[in-house]
Amino acid sequence: MHLTYPDHVPSRQIEFATLVTLQERSYRLRMTDSSHSTAKRNVAVLVAAQAILGAQMPMIFTIGGLAGQSLASNVCFATLPISMIVLGSMLTATPISSFMQKYGRRAGFVVGALGGALGGVVGAYGLYLNSFPVFLLGSLLTGVYMSAQGFYRFAAADTASDAFRPKAISYVMAGGLVSAILGPQLVKFTADAYVVPFLGTYVAVIAVNLIGSLLFFFLDIPKPPVPSEDAPKGRSRMELLKTPTIAVAVICAMVSYALMNLVMTSTPLAVVGCGFDKADAADVVTLHVLAMFVPSFFTGHLIARFGVEKIMGLGLAILAAAGVVGLAGVELENFYVALVLLGLGWNFGFIGSTTLLASAHEPHERGRMQGMNDLIVFGGVTFASLASGGLMNCSGGSAVEGWTAVNLAMVPFLTMAGGALIWLVLNQRAVAKA
Repeated sequence: MHLTYPDHVPSRQIEFATLVTLQERSYRLRMTDSSHSTAKRNVAVLVAAQAILGAQMPMIFTIGGLAGQSLASNVCFATLPISMIVLGSMLTATPISSFMQKYGRRAGFVVGALGGALGGVVGAYGLYLNSFPVFLLGSLLTGVYMSAQGFYRFAAADTASDAFRPKAISYVMAGGLVSAILGPQLVKFTADAYVVPFLGTYVAVIAVNLIGSLLFFFLDIPKPPVPSEDAPKGRSRMELLKTPTIAVAVICAMVSYALMNLVMTSTPLAVVGCGFDKADAADVVTLHVLAMFVPSFFTGHLIARFGVEKIMGLGLAILAAAGVVGLAGVELENFYVALVLLGLGWNFGFIGSTTLLASAHEPHERGRMQGMNDLIVFGGVTFASLASGGLMNCSGGSAVEGWTAVNLAMVPFLTMAGGALIWLVLNQRAVAKA
């Protein structure tokens, strides 16, 4: 490989730049030389992890608000357990990303599963004691798993070629199809298995984490090269965030995930509050999670054909449609349709944003950028989940008024994300004409 630099660049700086370039080229060659079958095997492992380990998230999101409502002294805090999960995810996103950068994806994912198991143990103990604070602590620890799960999609891109990357991310997200069915069904079988409501569900969560963690020993993802101490370290966090493509990818990912969480967290409370039973709430969540992940079988193909920005825009438009249906009524059919649209919009918006972000940074910036991205994304999700219970239970005198407030809250954030995406597209066109 021949590298040329302007005459005014100091020779030592050229040596540093050359070293980093060679390291990254070697890393990329290892990614290419690891056969396409290896990349596919890694994706298969991550799909299985998404399916099995991921089942705990619809389980907990289905019962978290209901359990919180029974334990909390104030119903305004009913969704606080879910907020604590997201807060735990936000707080551990950067440490787990750095841990993976140093020790590899496998080690990071095992730590995440163990965190989920510990969260299940503490959550079950909180239910047994009828203690809301202990239950909240268990939820916070569960956030360690949620944070690690967020990196499955990035891990899928690590060994994938440029052409295979959007499909790899999409396939891994599609693993949630099984979790969408498995999780709520486990809730039906376990919620009343013990005298203490929902205790059996948390016992099942512990088992899911311990069994699922074994999958990661089949991963084969090389660790990124470690630059020498004198080598350039890549862009700072602020420099990365000032990059238009990265900024818009982060904004759209945060809005897509936060709004999905805002509405989904309130849904079981709204369904039960409007006169339907817990089984109906579980069925609505099941269909919602199916809508989140079924499209993943073709989202990557749509991105490859039409472009990532168009798919992200379509995702935001579908999220807006979900809000319109939610505002149109509180019949069971409205809940089903609104939550299906919510899942579909999240899929297009979030996978599109992930694909856009994965192509906008270098391997040596991976730990810094991905950790910061998930910190911001789950910061927004934390805010949304905190707001969800307050809007649902404390913004009016009935479940109908609370559900209306939840759906109206989507408007300003969709406006912000849509505006950012339009700005990026116009900026790209201006650069292309220049």
